[in-house]
Amino acid sequence: MILAIDVGNTNIVFGGINDGVTSFITRLNTDKEKTEDEYAVMFKTLIGLNGMHKNDFDGGIISSVVPQLNEVLKKAVQKIIGREPLIVGPGIKTGLNIKIDNPATLGSDIVVGCVAAIAKYPKPLIVIDMGTATTIVVVDKSCVYRGGVIIPGVKVAMDSLTRNAAQLQSISLDAPKKAIGTNTADCMRSGVVFGNAAMIDGMIDRLSEEIEGKPTIIATGGLSPKIIPNCRHSIILDDDLLIKGLEIIYNKNHSEI
Repeated sequence: MILAIDVGNTNIVFGGINDGVTSFITRLNTDKEKTEDEYAVMFKTLIGLNGMHKNDFDGGIISSVVPQLNEVLKKAVQKIIGREPLIVGPGIKTGLNIKIDNPATLGSDIVVGCVAAIAKYPKPLIVIDMGTATTIVVVDKSCVYRGGVIIPGVKVAMDSLTRNAAQLQSISLDAPKKAIGTNTADCMRSGVVFGNAAMIDGMIDRLSEEIEGKPTIIATGGLSPKIIPNCRHSIILDDDLLIKGLEIIYNKNHSEI
């Protein structure tokens, strides 16, 4: 079994996977102030809470968009499983053919998600990841990464709204019963939930016009279950997508460890 960790700006997705089957998956807050020992304790506790033992893991792999945590988490994982984890980055084989202006700038989370989507779903692909930012990216029918869009994330936009508008308070992300809100909270929910759903639908339409073939559309990320069910396109929710991609990349590089 592989210990797979995807580090985002808001959350760390942490799970165990073996031959494409996820044994557990959990999320914790990304905290740049925590030490390797603190993360090691958290990881060990979560492993235990999910009925696993550190000896169950043959290796580990980390993808991260928070570079300052890379070494901290690397050491934390090594303390738990006794093996140095791979970190997705320069020198790591992913198998993804990237055709953008500067491939080095592509986030490791996007790479990992696309690798998993290519392995699992019919091409071409549109892959949506809803976290701190919402990314919508395209892989063509030849499995080439073509690029995409980056949009302020749902919570980033909502927090900005409540912070800058004195009379607007924080709300839940539950969809209202109808689009036309009759009170402030429902107006905000409609804007946040239905507005983001409509934006995703609209971007899918625009991106689909620029690729050959009908795309398979996949969504992942902590906020996707709140928004994607309200979209009008057929979109597959795959919560384990990045964990699956990390295992694929680990296996591609395992013989060289």
